[in-house]
Amino acid sequence: MAINTNLNLKKLALTLVLLIVINLLGTQFFHRFDVTNDKRYTLSKTSLSIIKGVKEPLIIDVFLKGQFPGEFKKLQTETQQLLEEFKAYNSNIVFQFVDPLENESQQDSLIQAFQERGLTPINVTLDDKGKQTQEVVFPWAIATYQGRSVKVPLLKNMMGASTAEKVVSSVQHLEYAFANAFNTISNPKEKKIAIIKGNGELHELLIADFLKSIRENYFIGPFTLDSVAKNPQRTLKELNKYDLAIIAKPTEKFTDEEKMVLDQFIIHGGKTLWLVDQVNMEMDSLYSDSGTTLAFPNDLNLNDLFFKYGVRINPDLIKDIMATPIALATGERGSATQYTQFPWFYSPLIYPTIKHPIVSNLDGLKFEFASGIDTLKNGIKKTVLLQSSSYSKRIGAPVEVKLEMVQERPEQSEFKNTGNIPVSVLLEGSFHSVYENRVLPFEDKSFTSKGKNNKMIVISDGDVIRNQLDKNYQPLELGYDKWTNKLYANKEFMLNCVNYLLDENGLINIRTKVVNLPLLDKQKVYDNYSTAQMLTIGLPLLLLSVFGIVFTFLRRRKFGK
Repeated sequence: MAINTNLNLKKLALTLVLLIVINLLGTQFFHRFDVTNDKRYTLSKTSLSIIKGVKEPLIIDVFLKGQFPGEFKKLQTETQQLLEEFKAYNSNIVFQFVDPLENESQQDSLIQAFQERGLTPINVTLDDKGKQTQEVVFPWAIATYQGRSVKVPLLKNMMGASTAEKVVSSVQHLEYAFANAFNTISNPKEKKIAIIKGNGELHELLIADFLKSIRENYFIGPFTLDSVAKNPQRTLKELNKYDLAIIAKPTEKFTDEEKMVLDQFIIHGGKTLWLVDQVNMEMDSLYSDSGTTLAFPNDLNLNDLFFKYGVRINPDLIKDIMATPIALATGERGSATQYTQFPWFYSPLIYPTIKHPIVSNLDGLKFEFASGIDTLKNGIKKTVLLQSSSYSKRIGAPVEVKLEMVQERPEQSEFKNTGNIPVSVLLEGSFHSVYENRVLPFEDKSFTSKGKNNKMIVISDGDVIRNQLDKNYQPLELGYDKWTNKLYANKEFMLNCVNYLLDENGLINIRTKVVNLPLLDKQKVYDNYSTAQMLTIGLPLLLLSVFGIVFTFLRRRKFGK
């Protein structure tokens, strides 16, 4: 008996020693194992680099708590597991799930407070075997660090998509959403963006929502080219202090001196985002008694500049069967006026067709009077980010545009082999100056004919960045059409463009991550509800009961003698 006791004590001591050694080794060699096929819980090097710089508690309040459908439960679970992964690498990451509507007596005031902060709730329907109830869900989180806060959207808006499809799309971008938020509040702003003025560009009020969104990560300043006429050298010197120049829908001709300032800004490494209308046409000009107007080419004196860089924006309009609607008044005027939506073929609905970080998993975008872009061979890498549908064609300008076009029902045969027209192109490489081997518009000792590695984005529609105004002339969210009550992905696309051009740590590349979520088929669950209950609840209880009976019988048989 003593021998067995000594042997057991030795085994216990050996086990304790092994446990201590394993724990000591575990503190020295940290590793997480991700056994999922899509590696959804494996954080990218960029994410790890960002959270490594978090030296103080970073508090995350997630408002996904309460009663909601299974799809949102899945989003809640995936969000929690991702945040646990962040916390495993840095204990300063602290998160909690909060039910904002837990206090029913204050629900209305809380919903209003959330909406004022831009945390828009959504109404979801709970369907339990035919019994339906409405619940309010806040698919948002707020990250706070050193007194700074930033909101994190957890659910992507997708037109026409089911809740399950939205959740799958949202889970794919959870890591990017949180990593971008952590980067925003933990790192000081460094990059500077110049909003070019002086050539009839869009007013600040018409790009206000875009400016408001990028202000969280970048310094922004209006930069007028009017001073070029007096002192182009100084203007160029001041512009070179910026990292990105945005030229949003210019309507007035650029002088050669202004072009050279922009050209040398690019050659010296400045990034550019061009939103250019090559055809002069506005939707407001159609809302007249005649309902017709003339669309004509817009001479901005930029053709040679783009040609040298490797693209050409054509003086035409894209007519696309895959179009966004417009709302027109029908019937009697006054209080009885009815509004009917019609497809507007000069307003293409563009869906991304490539897997690039800028457009990965984006919903449809609204373009308006866009022109086609040609790519030219010149050694610059060109990536077509967006293009019209296969059922589209070019309409040369000048052309008469009539509002009565909404009554047209074009045949698909009219668009044979004419579609897939580029409307947004990313250019990357070492650009050559448009003034290479040419007489310079002004003397510049720092003139360089070939620049360092750089990138720019060209979009053939200035209205992509334009937000609408409400009845009080306040800016609405970019991409929201108040006339049809539809929200397009213009805002996300524009923000991705800026982030890609100024992103040095590869943060935006996380957007290409693909996650495969197995979701239940609701109809099959309802059809086999009783069977599923028996398999998931009844069968385990039955097996446990059988095991208990057999185990008890064997023990009595063994020790009852």
